Amino acid sequence: MESTVAKKLDALLFLQSIDSELDAIVKVRGALPEEVGDLEDEIAGYQTRIDKHNQEVIALDEEISNNKNAIKEAEKLIKKYEEQQMNVRNNREYDAITKEIELQNLEMQISEKRIKEGYYKIEKKKEEIAKTQEVFQERNKDLDSKKKELDVITSESKEEEQKLRTEREKAAKSIEERLIKSYNKVRANAINGLAVVTVKRGACGGCFNIVPPQRQADIRERKKIIVCEHCGRILADVEDIAVVEDDKKLKRVKR
Repeated sequence: MESTVAKKLDALLFLQSIDSELDAIVKVRGALPEEVGDLEDEIAGYQTRIDKHNQEVIALDEEISNNKNAIKEAEKLIKKYEEQQMNVRNNREYDAITKEIELQNLEMQISEKRIKEGYYKIEKKKEEIAKTQEVFQERNKDLDSKKKELDVITSESKEEEQKLRTEREKAAKSIEERLIKSYNKVRANAINGLAVVTVKRGACGGCFNIVPPQRQADIRERKKIIVCEHCGRILADVEDIAVVEDDKKLKRVKR
């Protein structure tokens, strides 16, 4: 039982060491990955806005075309009614036709007004498209620059990172699923990415809270998996430090 738990703890410590190395590689990239992602989202938003405006311009063009056709139809009807006026039999028919002509003239005026409004809206839409495209192009340049910068940094550690990820995958497979899930959960919530630590100077190596002597003794025995009561990190071992004098200099000797 002791050997089995000890092996599990050693496997977890090894996995943590790999993840810490990977964290260090990722840390070098700083905020670049997030900046690239944010720029990509921002650019996608601008593209969506441009596409929307273009669709609105198309719809306005169609509306203008429909209004122009409506004017042509009204002109045809007016011409027809004017011819009918020449052959009316009484004033009642004449007045009825006159009202129809007035109605068609009114329809023409409304259509002409809508056409003017449509052209005005299209002009404004095109101005907005031009402004958005200008920003879109500028942000694309920023994105290209950030991507190149990120590619340079990534390429420098690409082989090392790939090697570590391969090692991590292999190491993770040697640990039971329940422990991996707990490990990943604690690690995700830890600011420094540490889920498995040792007790150093009598304190948790993750949150630095004091670990009682009796609990340290239990951790040393490695008969069961013990977690820090303050932060939930797995306490895999106790690092004893003795101070000895050598050539009048103090040296630390690890257990």
